[in-house]
Parts: sequence; structure tokens; C-alpha cells
Amino acid sequence: MSCSKAAASARPRGKVIVISGPSGAGKTSICQALLAQVPNAVWSVSVTTRAPRAGEVRGRSYTYVTREEFEALERAGEFLESAEYLGERYGTPRRPVEEAIARGLHVVMEIDVQGGRQVAQRMPESVRIFVLPPDQNALRLRLEGRRTEKPGALARRLAIADREIAAAKEGGCYLYFVVNSDLDEAIAEVKAIVKKESGTA
Repeated sequence: MSCSKAAASARPRGKVIVISGPSGAGKTSICQALLAQVPNAVWSVSVTTRAPRAGEVRGRSYTYVTREEFEALERAGEFLESAEYLGERYGTPRRPVEEAIARGLHVVMEIDVQGGRQVAQRMPESVRIFVLPPDQNALRLRLEGRRTEKPGALARRLAIADREIAAAKEGGCYLYFVVNSDLDEAIAEVKAIVKKESGTA
């Protein structure tokens, strides 16, 4: 075996770090902190059929495709997981994730409960964390503070949040639950989990 091959085989594999939680729980802020503060952490860019939002960057926030393009990728087995949320499709490309963890990188992905369940089945060694709000009133206030939701859409998101939380608690695929009542404390807790799971604690 050559030195280069020996070094490659000796390199520890990275971890897939799944961050899930209802809209408004703070999972995006936690993901951003992981990317900034955890060595070797990289972002998993999801594919979606929804339109870009203000401030999002193509290829960095998401890869935006048509529903037909999404379905073609799905049929070809290109997704590690895929799900539908509020009428739009979302999926995680399989190859970039597999290549990154083989190089010792930790892949951070923000996905919903449907996706988390699929990743648990296909990559049981993944680290799966569900972020909870302190309570539904706090979640409502956070969503209202965004000022991006109409009353009907807000009520729908809250109903979906209740179902997601119940599914996460009852489904058995999430290893950790982190209550985000204070963002800095929640970030510290998630970082400690990642450190323990990656064997660097």
C-alpha cells in the first residue's frame, strides 16, 4: 500500500449531523454556529423546488430546480433523503455527503422529520438532533417576529410544528433533543454533542 493510500485509509470518517426542528425553533442559527465554530464542518446544500427568498444565494443556500428536475433526480437515486413541506419538495444530494465524510469532514444538514427518518435508516451512524422551542407561545412569537407569514400561514406552520414535535419524540430516530430557550446555550449544547459523537470530547 502506498503512503498516500495508507494516510487516506487511516483518516477518520466525518459525521453527518442532522439538525431538525419546527420552523422558528432556531435550527438555522444553530447550523450557522456549527459551521463557524466546529472544525471541518461543511454545509449540505439541499435541492428545492421553492423559489429563492430574500438574501438567499443560489448554490449556497439551496440549489433551486423545477419539480420535473427534482423528480428526475429522485428517480435516479441521487438523494440521500427527500421530503415535501408546504407543497414544495426538498432533497439532500447523496454524493457530496458521502464524499465529504470520506474526507473526514462533518456534514451539517438542516432537514425536517421526514428527512431525518430517512437519514436514520440509510446512515444509522449519523448524529441526529431535534431542536425544540421552550413552548408553542414562544414559537408563535418568533414566527410573528419574522413578519413573513400571513395569519393563515402562521396557523398552518404552528399546526405542522405540533405534528413534527410529536413525530420526532415518538419516532425514535432522534438521538438528542435540545430546547432552545437561550440560543447561546443551545449552540453550546449542540457543539458538545458533536464533539462527543466525533470522539474529540
